[in-house]
Amino acid sequence: MPTLSRADTSLLGRWWWTVDRWTLLALGTLIGFGYVMMLAASPSVAERIGQERDLFIFKQVGFLAAAGLVIVLVSLLSPRGVRRLALGGCLVSLLLTALTLVHGVEIKGARRWIALPGLSLQPSEFLKPCFAVVTAWLLAEARRTPRFPGMLIAGAIFVAIALLLKSQPDVGMLAVVSAVFFAQLFVGGLNVVLVGIGLAAMGFAGAAAYAVFPHVQSRVMRFLHPDTGDSYQVDKALEAFGNGGLLGRGPGEGRVKDVLPDAHADFVYAVAGEEFGMLVCLVILGLFAFIVMRGLLRLLAENDLFVVLASAGLVTSFGLQAFVNMGSSLHLIPTKGMTLPFLSYGGSSVLAVALGMGMLLALTRKRHHGTAA
Repeated sequence: MPTLSRADTSLLGRWWWTVDRWTLLALGTLIGFGYVMMLAASPSVAERIGQERDLFIFKQVGFLAAAGLVIVLVSLLSPRGVRRLALGGCLVSLLLTALTLVHGVEIKGARRWIALPGLSLQPSEFLKPCFAVVTAWLLAEARRTPRFPGMLIAGAIFVAIALLLKSQPDVGMLAVVSAVFFAQLFVGGLNVVLVGIGLAAMGFAGAAAYAVFPHVQSRVMRFLHPDTGDSYQVDKALEAFGNGGLLGRGPGEGRVKDVLPDAHADFVYAVAGEEFGMLVCLVILGLFAFIVMRGLLRLLAENDLFVVLASAGLVTSFGLQAFVNMGSSLHLIPTKGMTLPFLSYGGSSVLAVALGMGMLLALTRKRHHGTAA
């Protein structure tokens, strides 16, 4: 295979010398961990529900391979191309999310999925990266053209998304989207008084969710008072971390995957802790932290407000999703059915995160004299 030199002016050559290869390597490593964790966690789950032992493995291999391709293809785009992709993706995701309320598949009392051959699609997963980029463009355009109602349009889209997610209901997804939107407003120079009002509004929304949704109240009460309700999965997850110790029990030697219903999805981090130990868990945590910090540090020398806001939103979404999953497994926060990016089973989640990371790599590519790479 020929090597790529700096003199190579082809699309691939220009991409290779302008993309953040360290972030690309970290993402590739996480995808590699995803393969390992599916081999470790999914066979027991498949057998327990009466499916073929390799069912989840074969599906996730395809999802992760597609994710790698999505990251590379999307990262080839210019900032203008990313914006156009996000605009189209946001519109389609909004329509499909609305469709779930009518023709969605109901699982555990929520309508978040659309049944497709071989895949249950969760459209709201794709709203996160697309909405972050669209909001960034609207806010940047409003700064560039004072008469353009960018803030108003972004707020209207956010309200529409919030109403759809509340109706499903998906409080966790709504919390992440809200945090991303607020982070972008803050980075964009939101007035300090409005920051305080925003924080108060988020606190009020959290209290309202606790009062309105019984499952939210149940999860909070189980977190604060574990003896008052069913905390089986969290207890088993903590037991798995304890069994794993520093170096783990060894690949395939874990026991929690045999009894934990969501061992291949929401609690895959506990399987990693039991079989590979605290050191590997710290490596996984370090990879997520590296991607977030690397993405933010790349923005220090960036002059394009759109790129700054979009990238800040994308890394906020990525980092917050990882924190919620790992924090839930370690009983640091109330449990929330949110996947660990690239490690948990789930086609919609893997492809949506890949879309977001591809956009991040595209936006943070080295550009000269303000021209799109």
